[in-house]
Amino acid sequence: MSDPTALWIAHVDVHDPDAYGRYAAAAGPAIAAHGGVFLARSGRYVQLEGPDRPRNVVARFPSLAAAEACYRSDAYQTALKHARGAAERELVIVEENGPGT
Repeated sequence: MSDPTALWIAHVDVHDPDAYGRYAAAAGPAIAAHGGVFLARSGRYVQLEGPDRPRNVVARFPSLAAAEACYRSDAYQTALKHARGAAERELVIVEENGPGT
């Protein structure tokens, strides 16, 4: 039996678009290198609870371990330096359940 896939869910309020653009340009390849595939990136949304973060990103990874390894990787940490101070962010990794669970 293989590990369940996992979702990387980020809610972001960007204050410095140029710096955040540099983050995004470097983060994309780091995410792809760990098997991450973007499912949603800044599309329409409805904020129902919690702080409104107008940029919402969801990526699917092959496993929770792969998603966490991506976050902790040198490539992603280098990209993340551009986001620090450029945005307010929340990021969570959630293991997906199978159908009917």
